[in-house]
Amino acid sequence: MSLPKRAEMLNVIETLAGRYLLGKMRAVRLSLIALLSGGHILLEDIPGLGKTTLALALSGVLGMTFGRLQCTSDLLPSDITGLSIFSREEGKFIFMQGPVFNNLVLVDEINRAMPKTQSAMLEAMEERRVTVEGVTYQLPSPFLVIATQNPVEQVGTYPLPESQLDRFLICAGIGYPPENVEKAIIKGGSIRDEIKRLTPLVSIEDILEARKAVREKVYLSDKIVDYIFTIVAATRSHPFILSGISTRGGINMADAARAHAYLEGREFVIPEDVKAVAVPTGAHRLILGPEHEALDKEELLGAVLKNIDVPIV
Repeated sequence: MSLPKRAEMLNVIETLAGRYLLGKMRAVRLSLIALLSGGHILLEDIPGLGKTTLALALSGVLGMTFGRLQCTSDLLPSDITGLSIFSREEGKFIFMQGPVFNNLVLVDEINRAMPKTQSAMLEAMEERRVTVEGVTYQLPSPFLVIATQNPVEQVGTYPLPESQLDRFLICAGIGYPPENVEKAIIKGGSIRDEIKRLTPLVSIEDILEARKAVREKVYLSDKIVDYIFTIVAATRSHPFILSGISTRGGINMADAARAHAYLEGREFVIPEDVKAVAVPTGAHRLILGPEHEALDKEELLGAVLKNIDVPIV
């Protein structure tokens, strides 16, 4: 079975995870799923585990233009979207595009930015456009945001509200690599210089064709839709969960399952595709009751999944 550009997308994963980003196969795969689904990904973890390196490497092998925002408490919305500057030569204001006008935008430590700035970034992510001084500008396609977030216990952070977390298709951690892999990374040192020299393995046209294949050629049956809805409904009725997965969360889960099936070489979604993406697409959308806030959301959603019958397709 052949799906358009699938081999090229798999080559991206194998090249990055097998050579440059050792021990980060899951993060690489989830990032590509977010790209193919037309969504964005939030990476939550402590500093120094390779979140920025992942974004740089992805932009290099995907042939996407790259922009970076290092979030601080004094970052302004115009630092993201851009602003108009008066040109004496032309005698008029000229709009200077901000970092958001790139195919892949790394928003480093998004929870160190003030809420107003966070909202400006998240609006651009949702609408795929920005409006400055009454003029609307379209963002490039494909458009992928990889945001990183430090643990909220660290000094100077402004946790993203649940309504804004819901804008991210996927939320995942990097995690520590296996012991032998981490030793090899420590011995080899930083690979930033090597990553900067990466050449594209695919083109923008390849990515757009792959996204079209995910959307139009991967079939989602009624049984799978029922399975996704059962998961969503179970989170809404769980005694530990105050607010479950939203309708947008259900749509995102279906889109990510399609992308997962595509990477597996299938033209249809099976329950295993849904189970593979359910936690990274759903756990961050859960709002727990006050007495259960200490629980791990990923473990809780994993427990919910185990109690749901898997349909036979």
